[in-house]
Parts: sequence; C-alpha cells; structure tokens
Amino acid sequence: MIVYQNSRITVFQSALYHTTSSVVTLDECTIVVDPTWLPHEVREIREYVDQVGRGWPVYLLFTHSDWDHILGYGAFPEAKVIASEKLHHHPNPDEIVEQIRFFDDKFYLTRDYDLKYPVADIMITENGQQVQLGQTLLTFYLAPGHTDDGIITVIEPEGIMLAGDYVSDLEFPYIYSSSTDYEATMQMLYHVLEKHEMKVLVPGHGNITTDAIEMKSRVDQSVSYIQTLRNYMTEENQEAIDAMMEGVPFPRNMKNYHTSNQAQIRKELGR
Repeated sequence: MIVYQNSRITVFQSALYHTTSSVVTLDECTIVVDPTWLPHEVREIREYVDQVGRGWPVYLLFTHSDWDHILGYGAFPEAKVIASEKLHHHPNPDEIVEQIRFFDDKFYLTRDYDLKYPVADIMITENGQQVQLGQTLLTFYLAPGHTDDGIITVIEPEGIMLAGDYVSDLEFPYIYSSSTDYEATMQMLYHVLEKHEMKVLVPGHGNITTDAIEMKSRVDQSVSYIQTLRNYMTEENQEAIDAMMEGVPFPRNMKNYHTSNQAQIRKELGR
C-alpha cells in the first residue's frame, strides 16, 4: 500500500478510489491520518503504526467526516482524536456509521474492530489554530466546501500538508456543502502555500506531490472548475457543461459527481 515515504511521513494508498492514509512519525508521537477502506488495508496501517510507534502516544487526525475517511477509527482505540469542532458535533453521526455498515454488508466484509463515529479530544475551532505535539507544531485551517467540517493541516518544520478531499490530481472538486465556501477554501490555500514552505502535499484521493508549482496548479484547476461550471450554469449552457467532462479519468463515475455539483450550484443560484 505504501506509495510515498520519507523520514517523517509514510503515505498508504487504498485500492479503492486511490484513497490515502498517512502515518506521520514525530519525535514523541505518531499521527495517523484517515486510516481507511478495506479491512486488510486498515490492518496493514495498524500493524505499521505498531511497528514504528515505539510505544509513543498515537493521535488520529480526521480531515473531514465522510464515512470513507473515518471508518478506521475503531482500529486505534488508544488514540487521541484531532478533528474540527463541526466534525465532533456532526448532526447525524449515526447516519455516517450506517453508511459504513451498508458498504461492509454489500461486500460481505468483516472487521476486527467496532464501527463508531469519532469523538474529538482536540477540537479545531478557528483558522490558524496551532497545536504543539512534542517539538512539532501543527497549524490547522478550516476548510469548508467539500463538507462543512473539513480541516487542512500543516506540519512544520517538515513541510507536510494534509489536504483532505481537496487538490487531488484525479478528482475535480466534489462539492457537498457549498461552492462559494469551496472557492474560498482554495483562495485560502494560495495564502497557505505562500506562508508555509510545503515539501509534501497529500490529497485525500490521488497522488502526493512534492512539486511547489504543481501544488499551486492544483489549486488553480479547482478554482477554474468551480468558476467555469457556475458561469455555464448561469448561461444555461448545458452543452458546455457536459463538455467539461472530456478527458477526465474514470469518466463513468466522475459524471455522477459532476451532475451532483450542478444540482448543488443550481440550488445556490436559486433555480
């Protein structure tokens, strides 16, 4: 599963949706980010943490509340959880867990841990909030748009950005919450990239990048998609909207999300 590794971070990638899970080994603790998907994949991440953790405290960092990102929670019962305040106070946590159960039932999957919704020990409530773990400083940025409870995390001095379901090289924006919030999060990311020297960017789905130019380009592409789609919808130019899907990877699935984005923006436009 390991697709990237340096002295501080190991990035695992699931066979499903190119979903990433990261393990960050610091001087005095281990941070596990969105451990997920198939039972044997979660087990591999768990075993790796046991191997490299040296008995240090374990922190689980959840980038947002989508069920595919929180389903490994129960595999780390000893961990302290870092998440946004909105994730902690999700209005329908039982519905999130039911989505996991539905997936497991559909594919006859069994897990060796309990399925439950995360309870945050450290809640992120504001942009720029910082948490000191040993000698390492984590800076958090609220990132609504995909969902309304997302966070983007910067780990310094390692220069690691954990982006959640943003700036993927495989996916255009999936807008579950708000296109205007999503665009604002991208504008914020421009400032984050200017403020911090990023060496590794890890998206929730897709491939990591260590190239600063590509990092900015991914933000550019996300902004362009949202603005272009909104403009075409204002013009009611469905032909142009459909043409936006030309050349995208996995088009049969991506089309569904493009259609969902149209419904979201149509609602925002009051149509």
